[in-house]
Amino acid sequence: MIQGMKKRNVEFADAHADSRHEDFESLFREYWAYVYRIVRRLVVDPAEAEDLTLETFYRLYQRSPFREGGFQPGGWLYRVATNLGLRSIRSFKRREGYELKAGRFALDEAPETRPVEIQAANEEGETARRALAAMNERQAQLLVLRYSGMSYKEIAETLGLSPASIGPLLARAEREFEERYRALAPEEP
Repeated sequence: MIQGMKKRNVEFADAHADSRHEDFESLFREYWAYVYRIVRRLVVDPAEAEDLTLETFYRLYQRSPFREGGFQPGGWLYRVATNLGLRSIRSFKRREGYELKAGRFALDEAPETRPVEIQAANEEGETARRALAAMNERQAQLLVLRYSGMSYKEIAETLGLSPASIGPLLARAEREFEERYRALAPEEP
């Protein structure tokens, strides 16, 4: 009798694992390209964008079950991907600062004697990424999602907001981005 119960439990577990695997594969196929595009807009390196996209799906795989009541896989994936991308930008800026300090010490150069132009002006995309990284996380998410092609309704569902509030929130986020971008952009001669 115990043998029969063990066999049924194993069969049930195998069927559940197969269903879980199929659900994950379905979500992976459905959302991979869109999640990758969102992350790619945030980070410069395509390999890093791919790694962050994989990390996003790994976190989804760890979540069980994938399709429970009220769980919006698209919104959840976009939030996780955006957060990972923004964290990556911030960690890159910290790492870059550490490397610059290490380089100054290696050259035995005092920080106050270095020329103002040590760090050249970044490309427009890098300046935009830095401006996004400095913004409030929700505002940055709004901009990334909107400029990734999502509608107001999709953004509202993804971020758990009212669709009517998306327009004003986006307008504020765009103003904030413009201010930060102008503050970060090198002045033209």
